Amino acid sequence: MALQIALEDTFGDIVKKAMRGTGTTVAQVERATGIREADLAAWLRDEGAPDDVQARAIAKVLHLDPGKLADCAAQRFYPPPIHRDDVAHHPHDPHPSNGYVFFLEGGRRSALLDPAGIPQNLLRVLRDGDYHLQYILITHKHADHCDATADVAAAFPNAQIVMHKADAFAIGDLAKNALPVRDGEDLPFGDGAKIRMLHTPGHTDGSSCYVVASIAFTGDTLFCASVGGAYGDKSTYGDILNGIRSKLFTLPDDTVLMPGHGPPSTVALEKAHNPFF
Repeated sequence: MALQIALEDTFGDIVKKAMRGTGTTVAQVERATGIREADLAAWLRDEGAPDDVQARAIAKVLHLDPGKLADCAAQRFYPPPIHRDDVAHHPHDPHPSNGYVFFLEGGRRSALLDPAGIPQNLLRVLRDGDYHLQYILITHKHADHCDATADVAAAFPNAQIVMHKADAFAIGDLAKNALPVRDGEDLPFGDGAKIRMLHTPGHTDGSSCYVVASIAFTGDTLFCASVGGAYGDKSTYGDILNGIRSKLFTLPDDTVLMPGHGPPSTVALEKAHNPFF
């Protein structure tokens, strides 16, 4: 699988997320940096971009990495192509989100990440691969990651749904039989393989990541060169950053990160290029 798709977040997206997360207004950035409010507002709309000095000044106010944010403003970073033979990627039409199938045993045993979009497309992916679907793994409650759960579960009634209890209401009655995510625990997968469950709240209260065979499926917690927006009812922007630092960035540097939006990355690339860290 080699994904060549646009980064999920622009310079404006990143700055807006950091401003919202830190409670910083455009006027406060102007006062701290001397950059005109009109220029800041335009950059937030992705109309033009700051130079390196301006980007670094903005980063310091928002507790972002100055050099990495300057690289973002100048569009100097894009990840190299990343290919995994044991993962099939599919876009969630009509949603702008990523779905994945991870498979073992020559493709015979599989786990589906985030059933969303047009159900027939998902079922075609699974049936064309002749997969034995063992798990339906859901990263969080938003519709563009779980709105096809009922259709996939009906077609594969023996597949175990896995979802954090804080978000499971989004799949309706299926939540009653869903296996709740237990942070740090492993699910048996095939002959000797395991899926590590990580609770990484902040984007939503139940946001979770799944780690298997040196891959972390990160949902909307971590994107290439960015993070998910903080929309939790109880969890916060700080929780997102802390979860990434303590649970994802402690994985080996060569761990492949497959997010819910945008291209794949690695732990090493995110440590080197993500302006939030």
